[in-house]
Amino acid sequence: MATKPQRQPRAQSADAGTTLTKTGGQILHDILIEQGVEVLFGYPGGAILPTFDVLYNTPMKFILTRHEQGAGHMADGYSRATGKIGTAIVTSGPGATNLTTDLATAYIDSIPMVALTGQVATSAIGNDAFQEADVVGVTRPVTKHNVLVKNVNELPRVIREAYHIAGTGRPGPVLVDLPKDIQVAKLAVEDNGEMNLPGYRPRVKGNPRQIKMAAEAINAAERPVLYTGGGVIIADAWKELRELARKGNIPITTTLLGLGAFDEVADPDLTLHMLGMHGSAYANYSVQESDLLIAIGARFDDRVTGKVSTFAPNAKIIHIDVDPSSIAKTIGVDIPVVGDAKAVLSELVPLIQHRDRTAWFNQINDWKKKHPFSYNQTDGEIKPQYVIDQISQITEGNAIITTGAGKHQMWAAQWHRCKNPQQWFTSGGLGTMGYGFPAAIGAAVGRPDKTVIDIDGDGSFCMSANELATVAEYNIPTKVVILNNHYQGMVRQWQELFYEKRYMAVKMANPSFAKVAEAYGCKGIDVKDAKDIPDAIREMIAHPGPVVLDAHVTAEENVYPMVAAGKSLHEMEMGGMA
Repeated sequence: MATKPQRQPRAQSADAGTTLTKTGGQILHDILIEQGVEVLFGYPGGAILPTFDVLYNTPMKFILTRHEQGAGHMADGYSRATGKIGTAIVTSGPGATNLTTDLATAYIDSIPMVALTGQVATSAIGNDAFQEADVVGVTRPVTKHNVLVKNVNELPRVIREAYHIAGTGRPGPVLVDLPKDIQVAKLAVEDNGEMNLPGYRPRVKGNPRQIKMAAEAINAAERPVLYTGGGVIIADAWKELRELARKGNIPITTTLLGLGAFDEVADPDLTLHMLGMHGSAYANYSVQESDLLIAIGARFDDRVTGKVSTFAPNAKIIHIDVDPSSIAKTIGVDIPVVGDAKAVLSELVPLIQHRDRTAWFNQINDWKKKHPFSYNQTDGEIKPQYVIDQISQITEGNAIITTGAGKHQMWAAQWHRCKNPQQWFTSGGLGTMGYGFPAAIGAAVGRPDKTVIDIDGDGSFCMSANELATVAEYNIPTKVVILNNHYQGMVRQWQELFYEKRYMAVKMANPSFAKVAEAYGCKGIDVKDAKDIPDAIREMIAHPGPVVLDAHVTAEENVYPMVAAGKSLHEMEMGGMA
C-alpha cells in the first residue's frame, strides 16, 4: 500500500526576500561539514544523484569504492582508526541493501558510523518502484537507529541526531534514508541547530556505591583477572585501564576486539593475551581459577565463555559497561556498574590498593611456561604463524593491522603483539569475511601517517579484492599480506576435527594474487620460501603505494589452542602445542 506523500514547503525565489533557501541535498552537505565529516566513502546511483551533484564542489574528500559493501567497511575502518564517525553514501535498492553486512558488522562491534542511502521519491514508496527497497525495515535489526526522512523540514535535525546517536552511549551505526524528492525540495533555512531526543539519555557516570563495592572486592581478591573488551578502546579508557592493572597488580586478558588496550610488550608479566576459543591456554586457565573477574567493556561473547555453566566457576564478577542491556545478559554478575568505562575507571583507580599476589603470579607463570603459543617453522615451508610473527617484529608493533575472518584472524590475534589502541581492527562479533581489505583502506585514508597492513586469508581477500581498483586510483598505500593456503581454512579445520574429514566446498583454486595486483596497477610480491619472508615484508613496507604480498603457507596447518563447541574454557585441544 502506497504511503501518502508529505506536502513539501513551497520554494522561495532568491528575490522574494532575504531568507536563504537551500535544497535538501545542500542542507545535507552543510550539516555534514558542520559535523566535521572529512571523508565520504560511497557509490552513486539515480536516487542519490541530487546529493552527488551538490558534492561536485565539496571540500570533503570522496572515495569511490567498487562495491557498496566496500564503502561501509571503509567507513568502519576509518572510524576505528581515527575515533571519528565514518560516513558511507550510496543509492537506493541494491546500493542500500549491499550495506547490510557492513551495518551488522559495525553494530555488533559497537562502531560509530552513519550510512546515507538514496530512496525513491516519497510518492513512489510502496509501489515497487525501480530500485526501491524498504531499507529502514531491512536494516532495523542491525542499526542503533534508522530513519526515513519524509519532510525536508526534518532533515537538519535528523542528520545531527544521526551523528549524535552514532557516537554517544554504546556507539553504533545509524542509517538515514533520503527520498529523491527530499533531496531536491527547497527549505527556507531558519535552523537553530536543535535536536529532539527526549528518550535518549546514555548514562556516563557510574553509581558511586557500586564503584566503591567494586574497589573493595578488587582489594580483597587473591586471584583477580581483568577481562577487557573493545569498549575500553571506544571509551578512550586505555590509560586508566593500564593504571588499574599496574596499581592493583592484576593480570589482564583481552577479547579479540580489546587487543591494544593494554601494552603487551611493555608489561609481559601482567598480560595474559587473548582469551576464549582460540585464546591462550594461560588466559583460559587464569579465568577458570580466578576468584574475581573484572569485566570492562566486554559482553561475555560465546567465543569467550565456552560452556556458560562452567565459566569462571569460582569467581565473583564485576561488570562495567555503558550498555545496561549487556550486563548479566549471558553471565550472572555480582557487582554491576553501568557507565562509560573512562568515567568509571577514573573514579575506581584511586580506590585501588597494591597487592603482591605472589602465589597467583607464580601459578600463572607456570601455565605460561607449560603452554606457550608455539609453531614449528622448518626450512622452505612457510608457516602462517611465522609470517605474522615477522610482521610483528619488523613493524615493532607500530603498524595498524586489520584482518578478515578465519584462521588467519586467530593467528594474527595470537602472534601480533599489540602496543597501542586503534591499531587492531577486525570483525569480532559478526566474523565478516572480506572485511580486512576495505577496513584497511579506510584506516589508511584516516591515518596516512601509519603503515596499514591487512593480514588476510585467500578466501576472505577474494570477497573484496575488487577494491584493488580503489587503492590504485587514489594511490592509497594499503599493504595486504595473504596467508594463501588454497582452503577455506577454518571450515576445513572443523571438518577435519568434527566431520570425519568430509571436506566439502573448502578447496580453492586461486589466481596469482601478485599478478592480479599488478593488473590493477598495484605492486605484487609472490613468496613461496620461508627464507624470503622477512625481506618481502620489508620490501612491501618500503614501497610507497599499495602492495599485495602473496605468501604460500602450509596448506593444512590448524590453529590451536581450541575450545570446541560445548566445552568448558579449560577443556582446550592443544594440537601439537606444548
